[in-house]
Amino acid sequence: MTEQRTTTSGPTEPRRVAVLTHTGRDAAIAAARDLARDLAEAGIEPIVPAADLTEMAGQFGDIEVHALPADATSLAGCELAVVLGGDGTILRAAELALASHTPLLGVNLGHVGFLAEAESSEIHTIARRVIDRDWTVEERFVIEVLVEDAEDRTVWSSFAINEVSIEKDARERMLEVMVDVDGRPLSRWSCDGILLATPTGSTAYAFSAGGPVVWPEVDALLLVPLSAHALFARPLVLGPSSDVRIDLLDTPPARRGVVWCDGRRSVTLLPGMSVRAHKSGQRLRLARLSSAPFTDRLVNKFGLQVEGWRGSRES
Repeated sequence: MTEQRTTTSGPTEPRRVAVLTHTGRDAAIAAARDLARDLAEAGIEPIVPAADLTEMAGQFGDIEVHALPADATSLAGCELAVVLGGDGTILRAAELALASHTPLLGVNLGHVGFLAEAESSEIHTIARRVIDRDWTVEERFVIEVLVEDAEDRTVWSSFAINEVSIEKDARERMLEVMVDVDGRPLSRWSCDGILLATPTGSTAYAFSAGGPVVWPEVDALLLVPLSAHALFARPLVLGPSSDVRIDLLDTPPARRGVVWCDGRRSVTLLPGMSVRAHKSGQRLRLARLSSAPFTDRLVNKFGLQVEGWRGSRES
């Protein structure tokens, strides 16, 4: 789903744009400083997480930036969040943006960066587009994750923008799992783990594990077994309303596992526990500056060869 940004602030309400960056990279800090300066000169308040300001002490010089409190759980009050870094930095920002429905504009710093919309070399052009509110918003599928104990009581919950991974906690061991879809048993596997991915995450871990690339406008849930010992262990594309349950069996020799959401949030999975996953009521909102179709983004990010029997074609 894509929407045009048309709302405006009231005459006395200052515009606020969050600036989140990879504080360990000089290029990211320099880009954040240039962006903050352009925004401030246009009368827009740059909002920077307090922890980032501490790590980047003195890097903003005389630019007036405002701190997002360290205990903030959302980006409420910000019309947009500009994130400078790779997909990992964008996933960190998403933890704040989801709760407030704030759109994220990703600025890439030289990696594949499928979640990024623009390059850091264009920072002044990006600032002008932000100042002019010249962007659209694309909504993405998000997974809700519940971990339940043997009594079906929820003991942990989270969300996933890219993927949920259920993995073994020791290299030499395998997990014994039972997979149900919509309340019906699908298969029992001895495996290294299982991925449940979104279309957004289909170009990340799931792609490396042999899963299909799914266009981002498709609402679907991907199920990708990892090195499963079974005749039927193919990646599956499930419907958007599917409810998946993965039980970690306690049959000897029972093994422990770990659940990761986007590689950022984790919990130990004990034998007899289960992982439930389904479509979240939340949507990740990504700001877009161009109308290029996903095919072009896929070709550009992966460097795919498109010259062949038909010869080269102009884009």
